[in-house]
Amino acid sequence: MSAAQHSTMRYEEYLAAERSAGLKHEYLRGHVWAMAGGTVEHGRLAAAFITALSVELRGRPCVVLSSDVRVRIQATDRATYPDLSVVCGKRETASEDPDGIVNPTVVVEVLSDSTEADDRGEKFAHYRTLASLKEYVLVAQRAQRIEVFRRDGDHWSYLEAGPGSTIRLESIGATLSVDEIYRDPLAT
Repeated sequence: MSAAQHSTMRYEEYLAAERSAGLKHEYLRGHVWAMAGGTVEHGRLAAAFITALSVELRGRPCVVLSSDVRVRIQATDRATYPDLSVVCGKRETASEDPDGIVNPTVVVEVLSDSTEADDRGEKFAHYRTLASLKEYVLVAQRAQRIEVFRRDGDHWSYLEAGPGSTIRLESIGATLSVDEIYRDPLAT
């Protein structure tokens, strides 16, 4: 989350502004801020994860959504654009936001220096209020590491996978190779 919060507005005003904005903005209880631009590595990892998950889920009743799709967290009055999300079954949207999904099964965030604390802390706390959310995935940029937080009732468990390992997303029946996600690093 950016420390510079640009304005305070009602959610309806945020939606109207977001439709015509050239940038994406996050929203929390009236506070709106522009999302920071990502690095090439961030974009590459998000694309690799989207590709791998899309292949794994082919033919299943789940759809992988990119960071262009907003997640609306009504319980805490927040709207975010996760790096990717997965919705299984019927897509549900917020009554006040026809483009804001409210029922992701999986949310994935690629960690960056500027977002890691929020992704692990406050943003994760908001995501946990979504009854549909079964797994929250963090993808490291600085190391080959994928972390999965998995809900079982009111309890969240933690799994970590590194090079040579696979990670299983139980909620959607997908197994991903860590090496495959990190396979094509860009030359620096």
